[in-house]
Amino acid sequence: MSLVGSLEDLGLGEILQIVSLSRKSGILSMHSRGREGRIVFRNGQVIRASSSSFQQNLGEVLVQKGIIDLSILRQALQIQKDDGFRDRIGAILTRSFGIPAESIENVVRGQVEDVVYSLFVWAEGNFEFEAQETGDVIDNTRLDPVQFMLDQGLNPQFLAMEGTRIIDEKRHRGEIVDAFAPPASTEPVLEPDVDLAFDLLHVAKDAVVAHLVCGDSNPGSLYVLVDDDPVARDVLAGFLATTGCEVHALVTSEDALILTDTMYREGKRPTVLVDLIMPKMDGTGILGGLELLELLYHNFADLHVLVLGEYRNREAERTIRSYGYSFLLKPRRSDYANPQVLPEFRGTFLGALERVRHGEVLSALGDKVDIGDELRLELGDEPDERHAAVSSTGVSLLRAMLEELNDPTLGGGVILLVLRFASEFMSRAVVFGVRPDVITGLGQFGIEDEEGHADLRIRNLSIPLAGDSLLRTVIESVQPLKCGAGTADLDRFLIDQLGGGTPDELFIGPILSEGSVVAVLYGDNLPEKKPIGDTDSLEIFLSQAGIAMEKALLLRRLKDKDQEAA
Repeated sequence: MSLVGSLEDLGLGEILQIVSLSRKSGILSMHSRGREGRIVFRNGQVIRASSSSFQQNLGEVLVQKGIIDLSILRQALQIQKDDGFRDRIGAILTRSFGIPAESIENVVRGQVEDVVYSLFVWAEGNFEFEAQETGDVIDNTRLDPVQFMLDQGLNPQFLAMEGTRIIDEKRHRGEIVDAFAPPASTEPVLEPDVDLAFDLLHVAKDAVVAHLVCGDSNPGSLYVLVDDDPVARDVLAGFLATTGCEVHALVTSEDALILTDTMYREGKRPTVLVDLIMPKMDGTGILGGLELLELLYHNFADLHVLVLGEYRNREAERTIRSYGYSFLLKPRRSDYANPQVLPEFRGTFLGALERVRHGEVLSALGDKVDIGDELRLELGDEPDERHAAVSSTGVSLLRAMLEELNDPTLGGGVILLVLRFASEFMSRAVVFGVRPDVITGLGQFGIEDEEGHADLRIRNLSIPLAGDSLLRTVIESVQPLKCGAGTADLDRFLIDQLGGGTPDELFIGPILSEGSVVAVLYGDNLPEKKPIGDTDSLEIFLSQAGIAMEKALLLRRLKDKDQEAA
């Protein structure tokens, strides 16, 4: 997991909470008004914090507090230097001068807390959390040897709540200077109306798209619904609104995680509904629902969870099954305009949800649940085929997807929408970025990987453009292509990298930006070998996706210029 963004969009309290729940090791870097700050995590716990506006080091604080004198500090620093800076100053003071480790740890703990609290007033700027695979990497990172570092980390959620409380008290008293800057600090004065901190006990107002408190047929039911597709989110929330419940409908997995954690700490136990097809927290991939499920499983194991997806993914379903969660197919975007589909799905959805709420795991994982079908199976009859997915790619779907593509808040989600629309036509697909001599994988759906690393495998996939291939033909002709499997060496290499086999049909479409092909969509009909069908609407969508990418690039350039000018 990695996180990159602006502090205006995601506050320090939210970031601390997400890293804490993910139990990740890594370094959070923050930049605001020429200031730099870093928080180091080991297994989700804060072990170090530094700030360019908080310049005291451990030795200075120990001298100020009378724990050591200046001569001992100088001797300890010399020992550290002679030994090649292999030990932190605290360990040397304990080993060579008999300073109690507990005294040093208490000082370090207080200083780390103060540095973190000082970062809460950074209400603008940007951040980046770079995750590390293990805590050993963090421990072996060479840091400033006289700065603060804890052996036993601090709980980020405690820091977030306490920092918020202290900042709120400062704001209420009308103190508008940075609350924790040391006496010699040159921190700028903030304007009175600057939002100084994110209150962890209240999710940001724009995070909850819909908060419904409905009827009394099912009182006391509490749901957290997260789905980045506005059409599906509105439909599902509408279904729930008829049952008598409280529904919180959200767009991102970050918001859902934070709200769920807040409710859990308040003693509430919501049923969580998770869309499988969402971007991950770092904006990559399309199986962001799996990332959220992992965090829910490890932090809130007693919650009931229902996962919904628009198409089958065996790899994802195996993971869902391992968590003890249930999966239900929901209608595809093209089906929402069908007057026969939604009423039927409503009964399936509410019936499945009621069973999940009572602790039952749906037996037919990955399939729509219908009580009548299950009874027929028990009696030896064949299941009703009425639930077969309707494969429609008409104008209504295209119109809905284009509206979403033109959403000004879409940002970097163009690739995600391309893959989502492609899922209406083909069993699996990959979007490749185009460079002068090579194409590289950007995202995928439907690619199977026994180790669960399909996204990573695709992002590491590179195919040269020097030789003959169908991909090169599409890039040079700037025309989409639908045909059988290619016979060139690079065509075979691509199929092998995607898992082997020979598709009956494949589709390759270019995505243009500023007159050049910047990406291509490859899709085929493996493993089911169902016909791809008419791709006219998909080709129209790809042409508009290029325009959306141009807009996103232009907005990013303008934002960068504004930041440079500031």
